[in-house]
Amino acid sequence: MTNHIVLQNIVRFVLLMLLQILVLNHVYLGGYITPFLYVLFILMLPTGMNRMGLLAVAFLTGLCLDIFSNMMGFHACCCTAVAFCRIAFGDRILTGGEEVVIDTPDLRSVGFQTFAFYLFLMLFIYHLLYFFVVVFSLHDMGRILLSSLFSTGVTWALALITLSFVPHSKEHQHSGKYR
Repeated sequence: MTNHIVLQNIVRFVLLMLLQILVLNHVYLGGYITPFLYVLFILMLPTGMNRMGLLAVAFLTGLCLDIFSNMMGFHACCCTAVAFCRIAFGDRILTGGEEVVIDTPDLRSVGFQTFAFYLFLMLFIYHLLYFFVVVFSLHDMGRILLSSLFSTGVTWALALITLSFVPHSKEHQHSGKYR
């Protein structure tokens, strides 16, 4: 990873975390919708990132939000689970099973359909786990599923809108390195 990519990810982390803490943590629509846009940071990390590094960054990202949201590790748990799912199958969705490294997976580097599917799937996993951990009961499974679907849809739409306004770097996104 080049210094440019590291700096880009630090800026992305700070901006998404500030947006989440200052604005989105105070949005509750109809009791079913809670957008967690900060997860986009984990989903846009390079595909060739070290697995343990990805899990550590995801855990620390969630822990950071837990600290500022006065939560008890819920976000750290969910972010770590999303990072694990990304390692297990998410990177294969992004790369099409090829052994390439994508420095910044986004709409332009992997294509709209591929990234939109990947984003929706990972956000759904995050929200489903988050609402399950918060409720911690199978008794309210209908509400958990509804909250997960609605929150995923809103977060997904916010992410796509946000990414459509981000200027595209002229650099080639695929480094061509094998993992």
